[in-house]
Amino acid sequence: MANLKDIRDRIKSVKSIQKVTKAMKMVSAAKMRRAQERMEQARPYSQSLEEVIHHILPDVDREIFSLLDVREIKRKAYVIVAADRGLSGSFNANILKAAQNEIDTFGKENVDLFCIGKKARDYFKRREYTIIESHVDFWSDMEFDSAMKIGRSIVDHFVSGKVDEIHVLYNYFISVGQQKVKSEVLLPLSYDEKESSISDRLYEPSKEILVKSLIPRHLNVQMWKYLLESYASEQAARMMAMENATTNAQDIIKDLTLQFNKARQAAITTEMLEIVSGAEALSD
Repeated sequence: MANLKDIRDRIKSVKSIQKVTKAMKMVSAAKMRRAQERMEQARPYSQSLEEVIHHILPDVDREIFSLLDVREIKRKAYVIVAADRGLSGSFNANILKAAQNEIDTFGKENVDLFCIGKKARDYFKRREYTIIESHVDFWSDMEFDSAMKIGRSIVDHFVSGKVDEIHVLYNYFISVGQQKVKSEVLLPLSYDEKESSISDRLYEPSKEILVKSLIPRHLNVQMWKYLLESYASEQAARMMAMENATTNAQDIIKDLTLQFNKARQAAITTEMLEIVSGAEALSD
């Protein structure tokens, strides 16, 4: 059995860690609330713009706009939205595992990567995937301009003909305790023919002008949505991980306190027996 000093030191150490996890939980909760507000404000606009685009696309000649160009898929690009930091449970592991499985299914030699977050960049760099760009250290002051900058380079990669399709993998925020990894095709833009009943709609100005104006905005808004969803999911995952860590630390402290009390009682009992034995020896 460990001596009293070792147990006492370990209790002190666990309590110090518990203070850190409590603080991290509170910080993550505050960040998550702000990120969730921004995300919920952006969702309606993103969904409405996407609906408008899908209504217009069926009646538009795809050849007039390069972003609508459907080509034979020989090479793909994947945008992996992860985080810069860990200590967020399985948040990073889930997105990276899903991305690797999807990429390897198609063939890693035919895939270009755009990595958002240090965890994605380091993970795929170690495994020698083809990384075109990586974007890190911008989450703390993330603005819409960040999404525009990232989106611009991704769109240029498609327009130049270097890839035939672009996928985005990110964590979709469902609730504080639940996030879901999603994979979406960003380019080329597509639509569901069954849901596109638009023959009786009138557009002013022409559909072609609307498409050329709305699609760049749509892509920027989509990228903004991916970043917001991922950031809110990251903070929620970290908050839950720190809450679990705090609870586990409390359980460890209880166990160590019980162990400390048992060790102290055993030491006291041993000392009393020694005193009694010594007294009996003297009396003899």
